Amino acid sequence: MAKTKTAFFCQQCGFESPKWAGKCSSCGAWNTFVEEVVQKEGKADRDASPWDDNDGREKKKARRLDEVVQAEEVRINAPDAELNRVLGGGLVPGSVVLVAGDPGIGKSTLFLQCALQWKSLVTLYVSGEESERQIKLRADRVGISNPNMYLLNATDMATIFQEVKRLKPGLVIIDSIQTLESTHVESPAGSVSQVRECAAELQRFAKTSNIPVFIIGHITKDGSIAGPKVLEHMVDTVLQFEGDRHYAYRILRTLKNRFGSTSELGIYEMVATGMRPVANPSEILMSQHDEPLSGVAIAAIMEGIRPFMIEVQALVTQSVYGTPQRTATGLDLRRLQLLLAVLEKRGGFHFGAKDVFMNIAGGLRIEDPSTDLALVCALLSSYEDVALPSNICLVGEVGLSGEIRAVNRIDQRIAEADKLGMDVIYIPKANAKGLDKKNYKVSIQSVNKVEDVYKSFF
Repeated sequence: MAKTKTAFFCQQCGFESPKWAGKCSSCGAWNTFVEEVVQKEGKADRDASPWDDNDGREKKKARRLDEVVQAEEVRINAPDAELNRVLGGGLVPGSVVLVAGDPGIGKSTLFLQCALQWKSLVTLYVSGEESERQIKLRADRVGISNPNMYLLNATDMATIFQEVKRLKPGLVIIDSIQTLESTHVESPAGSVSQVRECAAELQRFAKTSNIPVFIIGHITKDGSIAGPKVLEHMVDTVLQFEGDRHYAYRILRTLKNRFGSTSELGIYEMVATGMRPVANPSEILMSQHDEPLSGVAIAAIMEGIRPFMIEVQALVTQSVYGTPQRTATGLDLRRLQLLLAVLEKRGGFHFGAKDVFMNIAGGLRIEDPSTDLALVCALLSSYEDVALPSNICLVGEVGLSGEIRAVNRIDQRIAEADKLGMDVIYIPKANAKGLDKKNYKVSIQSVNKVEDVYKSFF
């Protein structure tokens, strides 16, 4: 007979405790323990694979490291170039990819569109949130037909694995992990134990069958991925789908990738027919002004190995309150405060009585320190109310002593500015050493301190 026991699980981190506690000893959250009934099945039941004819009794043996044959990793090229980039060059067979994002951000639309475009693979799209008619309406809106795509509206893991065994698909998409239920656990769907058990079964299925699996997940109100933290450890790749619903642009960012870099991102535009990959993000992240405006500067940044231009906007006004306001959208507020302190100390500019507002156009959030020079120039432009020329871009990290420090991949940044028709690019003086300026049409100006840039423009 199967034994049943009760345990308490933290809804924030998934920590298991035999008794209730007010504060979680793992993550420190208060009043997050919920009692769940956990059924422990026998080992033979756990080892048995409902998708495979093997009963799981095959014993594993240890092998010497030099006996392992190393072969080149075969990847499946996705029909979406942006998805290929964030996956590290394609989808690895047998990998498990977790995708999370805000409600209504477009996760289901993106992967339904990918399943319809992936005509070379038999794809099984499992939906526990929407009916088949709802998915059909979305597929009609996308406007792509694929006879090799199958829909399954189910939440039971045994039913899903029976259909997998019957269809033998080349790709499985789960929408979403919070709706699945396993017979091995008696807790309701979406609980910590159910999410952990269903993810473990999908992970064992992917590794034994060599079939890749996409898992769509939810996020909590503070922006972290919903469910136990072990969910992110079990999968091979974690993708975060970001974006403001007031903007049409969405960003697919890599948080974890066992088969590639974690510094890649893909950019999409939400249109009436689904998600459109944006091949040249510089054009959409730079506003087109008829005349130069004060407080606007262009920065050349890197996201992974991908260069593009962004527009930095600043507004400096006289403060009418006792405490001046500091607001930053799209960048770290502490970085803005650091740059203001440098300008106050090294340049003699009195921002202490000014309200300062910073914004990155297009809804993009940046972490590249090479945008410091553009941020400083935008602040000075709004402070002096003098517009910067619209045909220049700036690259450089600003140090605490006011010096402009070198940045990486300067060749790719200059090439991107050259491609977009910029006339002048300002780079750190340390990056100008050994740089062949004859290879570029854009004029390259090197600066060493913030004072040099101020004298050039103001």
